Amino acid sequence: MAKHVKLAPAQPWVELTLTPADRKKADPDTVLRMLAFTQWVRTFEEYVLELAAQGLVHGPAHSSIGQEGGAVGSLVDLRSDDLVNGSHRGHHQFLVKAFGHVVAPGTGLPELTGEVKDALRRTLAEICGLDQGWSRGRGGSMHLMWRQAGAMGTNAIVGGGVPQAAGFAWNQRRAGTDAVTVTYFGDGAVNIGSVLETFNLAAAWKLPLCFFVENNLYAVSTHVADATAEPRLSARGPGFGIPAWRVDGMDPLAVRTAMAEAVAHMRAGKGPTLVEAEVYRYFHQNGPFPGSAFGYRTKAEEEQWRERDPLTRLRDHAIEAGLLTEHEANALRRQAEDAIAETGDAFLEQVPGGKPGERCIVAGLWPDTAFADVGIRGDLSELEGLRYAEEEPAGEREEMRFIDAVSGVLARRMEEDARIVVLGEDVHRLNGGTNGATRAALRDFSDRVLGTPISENAFTGLAAGMAIDGRYRPVVEYMYADFMWVAADQLFNQVAKARHMFGGTTGVPFVLRSKLAAGTGYGSQHSMDPAGVLATAPGLRIVAPSTSADYIGLMNTALACDDPVVVLEHVDLYLTSGPVPAGDLDYALPVGRAAVRRHGDDVTVISYLSMVGHCLEALDIVTDVRADLIDLRWLDRASLDWETIEESVRRTNRVLVVEQGARGTSYGSWLADEITRRLFDWLDAPVQRVTGGEASPSISKVLERAALARTDEVVAALRAVKNV
Repeated sequence: MAKHVKLAPAQPWVELTLTPADRKKADPDTVLRMLAFTQWVRTFEEYVLELAAQGLVHGPAHSSIGQEGGAVGSLVDLRSDDLVNGSHRGHHQFLVKAFGHVVAPGTGLPELTGEVKDALRRTLAEICGLDQGWSRGRGGSMHLMWRQAGAMGTNAIVGGGVPQAAGFAWNQRRAGTDAVTVTYFGDGAVNIGSVLETFNLAAAWKLPLCFFVENNLYAVSTHVADATAEPRLSARGPGFGIPAWRVDGMDPLAVRTAMAEAVAHMRAGKGPTLVEAEVYRYFHQNGPFPGSAFGYRTKAEEEQWRERDPLTRLRDHAIEAGLLTEHEANALRRQAEDAIAETGDAFLEQVPGGKPGERCIVAGLWPDTAFADVGIRGDLSELEGLRYAEEEPAGEREEMRFIDAVSGVLARRMEEDARIVVLGEDVHRLNGGTNGATRAALRDFSDRVLGTPISENAFTGLAAGMAIDGRYRPVVEYMYADFMWVAADQLFNQVAKARHMFGGTTGVPFVLRSKLAAGTGYGSQHSMDPAGVLATAPGLRIVAPSTSADYIGLMNTALACDDPVVVLEHVDLYLTSGPVPAGDLDYALPVGRAAVRRHGDDVTVISYLSMVGHCLEALDIVTDVRADLIDLRWLDRASLDWETIEESVRRTNRVLVVEQGARGTSYGSWLADEITRRLFDWLDAPVQRVTGGEASPSISKVLERAALARTDEVVAALRAVKNV
């Protein structure tokens, strides 16, 4: 008969409750502080729902009424240098973190100071989409950020902010502080892949990160018991090697005690923690109606939870302990109501010609519509002072392999800038990763070359958090460009949008290096050219070097840039060699400057990466076609060198766009359309294109070749252009 040995998790999992004696020991000043914060949040949220009911909140109003106990209990003792982020339902956490930043610990009941009122005003303005908001109205209810207070942004993607919190925590630990990060999310997010990936990564790296689960039992209308076989969500912690606490989130004092234990664990350098607070949102997912109005909860259930109201429990405790009178508690509520109403009244006016009491937003408070596209990316002022190679006289040259340029310039910048950190799968092994890109960095800076688990969502999000926090500059490596879609949320929803979403001033110094492996026999899921899809994300800059010399200059620029930059590297180029400035790994190449590799008046050929070489080969074959060959180098819309393209097209009057990859994700499709729009009057024929086939490349050598463009296809296109 088989022998069974009962196993136990290596980390504790406990349920924490307070005794009456524990409550009597609660610090009076902290109790009053918690009561004031809870009352201010509750009153604020009730006012937001009033505005929503009147149609004065454009977009969602995800109320946290009923859930304040988890926020106040977990945040009341945190410092301003402790960082937090959260989910779409994050008003309460954001406000409590803001209050903690502006209200110094003291004796007695905190006052509604001018700083508190200003925090309330700017938060209400942001929710209403007004110019006075934290992000000038761009973020609204779901994207609240105040960096100075340590509130690093709430997030509309379920679970989307969790990996970034790991980046904040990594930065804190690396900087030598004892500060911690708390990431808030709900029962709906606890089954999200990026969340689970981050559990693992944070535990493996012992990051000072608290995963705070607000289990409000319903993901919109789906009960937690219908979504998971283990509704005690704190059970996730020990499975990843993370100690976990389960606590009644309607009891703010119990939450504070659990959080104190978790924070002490993290400040001691013992790694992450998980706290599950069972809470209850009194209203539906969005708006001023209870869940029972939509049929997924009963009124009896809602009433039972209202009897456990965290605000009432704090108020009753304070009165019973003699910390304030019922009259003073009522005055606290009235003062909050008056302050919030005064703030809101300043934003509103009578609708002209409307019914009495019908209000609208004061027109002058909306952001200027000219602000819509401001801050999608930075102004590149951070690049001032770079030494551009094209401004230098030609000097001695030496031959260098492309992959050695990759390795050399990365290590050189790490030598000069201690903020640069490299992370990705296997980058810390194999003598420099799968292709040798980190060879030199490993030799000299192994503590800043971080091998990650196979979890692109987690480590891309972690790098995003590192960049948003700003103390470090991550360089992420993907083995293959196709893996971008595994981390699509973090790359496209988070990294690309962060600066613009939070008001246009938050730099995101994030570099992603990715290998394009078309033609290597790795098949459909390892062979794509992502340039066409990347170009749809306006917050990303895209670099495509075709020579060793260009790689050095372009990577130096990318690593100095405060915008996220994707650096594409074609595997065909790695073992090629070319001349570079001898002994010089410090020059840069300017953003938005293409290179003209051949000159001619018959046609403008536009290409990038390895196809530049194929175009050169084709032009050597089709000798009766004289072409301008433009190597784009920068592919994103904002950085495209239209000056060079336009000058050429006005002379040649014909255009051929050349790329290797499939038609469906084609970069050339939008480029051809834009050229036609801009330069129609100078075109004597439609823009022609060379692309791969419709299908992704296959494993079969002959089918793969049929799916890709190379020299032969460019030769055929040049001959066709000549005859048009």
